[in-house]
Amino acid sequence: MTFKLTVANIPFGGAKGGIAFDPAKYSQGEVERITRKYTLELAKKNFIGPQIDCLGPDMGTNEQTMTWIKDTYSYLYGEKEINAAGCSTGKFISQGGIAGRTESTGLGVFHVLNTLLEDDAFAEQAGLGTGMKGKKIIIQGFGNVGYHLATFCHKKGAKIVGVIERGQGLYNSAGMDPQAVKMHFQSGAGGRGEAFADAEIIETHDPMKIMKQECDVFAPCAADGALHANNAGWLKCKVVIEGANGPTTYRADEILKERKIQLIPDMLANVGGVTVSYFEWLKNLDHVAPGRMTAKHKETSNKKLIKMLGYKFPENSPVMKQLQGAKEIDIVLSGLEEIMVAATQENWKYARKRNLTLREACIGNTLKKLASRFEESGMML
Repeated sequence: MTFKLTVANIPFGGAKGGIAFDPAKYSQGEVERITRKYTLELAKKNFIGPQIDCLGPDMGTNEQTMTWIKDTYSYLYGEKEINAAGCSTGKFISQGGIAGRTESTGLGVFHVLNTLLEDDAFAEQAGLGTGMKGKKIIIQGFGNVGYHLATFCHKKGAKIVGVIERGQGLYNSAGMDPQAVKMHFQSGAGGRGEAFADAEIIETHDPMKIMKQECDVFAPCAADGALHANNAGWLKCKVVIEGANGPTTYRADEILKERKIQLIPDMLANVGGVTVSYFEWLKNLDHVAPGRMTAKHKETSNKKLIKMLGYKFPENSPVMKQLQGAKEIDIVLSGLEEIMVAATQENWKYARKRNLTLREACIGNTLKKLASRFEESGMML
């Protein structure tokens, strides 16, 4: 986490942590009791708090989980700790959460991929034309990250030709509608191996075999270790972008390098979620939603300017809607794009200058920044 956040120049650090159990096999009441007990143990050892360690959502968690954590911590310390809500992020908006957190990881992956595909040097190195339009993408894992990545790429003109889930893999060379695919899997049809009307190929015995189909970009967005020595050779793509944490093993990484497949690492591509967690933490410390104090003033100022210039538009016209001040979601999404694009450009420039892979560049650039920080602090002699 320290490395990931240094890549994006966000002043957070920390590590991964959690409980080794599958919440899908337990009732909601059992999951709640386990979550609250976990929070109590962390709090008892002073391992959690807005100024100590702010927890963010990951695999097996959602807004409800993160709200239980906040509620448990607030029960213990809320009377004396005014910033108690900042002990966790990814909460329900009514509980101090922030708009845009749900789609943030997938959207962050999209911004990184889109930025690199728009870069002539990267596109040439990958053997692709520039831009997202027309690119064929296969996504492994169609949960929160994979679905939103698919949605944003689809809107930009890409074709989602393949989707791999636990019980079923789907492929259509002409592309599929992400919303229709989501409904198929949410209904349980995918898990039961039922047909999907828009798919040319349906793989139920080993869904990962969809990896063998032609595409431009392959995006592993599920668990770690999905790409390994036994299946990395199956890929028929030009680019792999890691939407999940650690989806590529060391040997698979070497195979991709040997095959000259461009890999965009998780420590760059997967930073979107924790970036918006950072925004949520700031919101909890500020005790005000982004844009709330300025939106109306900005709208009034814009309308005055239009009037001074001599223009008149009906109040319900599209032009007048464009004059409205930025809402919380607008500020969050623009901030996320700014950070993801800047981080991508910085690390791609570092890679090109030193003839490194993007993973090597991210690690090298991060180590350099951390070493500089320690040196400047007087912690290294």
